[in-house]
Amino acid sequence: MTKAVFCIAKNIEQTEVIITNLKLAGFSNNDISVLFPDKSTTQDFAHEKHTKSPEGAAIGGTVGLGAGAVVGLLAGIGALAIPGVGPLIAAGPIMGALSGAAVGAATGGLTGGLIGLGIPEYEAKRYEGKIIGGNALISVHTKSSEAIDKVKEIFKFAHAEDISSTEEEAV
Repeated sequence: MTKAVFCIAKNIEQTEVIITNLKLAGFSNNDISVLFPDKSTTQDFAHEKHTKSPEGAAIGGTVGLGAGAVVGLLAGIGALAIPGVGPLIAAGPIMGALSGAAVGAATGGLTGGLIGLGIPEYEAKRYEGKIIGGNALISVHTKSSEAIDKVKEIFKFAHAEDISSTEEEAV
């Protein structure tokens, strides 16, 4: 059974330290997800009822420039917008899971997308508030209890906040 371990990083620098340490510990780019607000654009997609694929592709192409070198190396980095939340940058498996929530406003926004990943509702609401406030959500997807313990150790060493783990829904 796949598990996901989550934490909140206070800024992009702390996010990159955590990702670097995860990679040094042997976790792959495909196991690590990051989600944080896109502060590099003033374009607000949240009011649109339809997709903006051309604009999204253009923004997605430039995401790596503002996201930081280490985050830019993760699999599937791109920009998305969730109604009521605004523009976000996501990388890793979380990108695919939340991109459907970004397109459909009826899914409950970011909290609904996080609940869909298997995060309990009370934690999903807390994570949404912190992400909107400028923090980054980091998750690592793993199968062994030893790996879960290692991820939690890396998060604690970097002084990450709100560390938790949960069984993961199929993405």
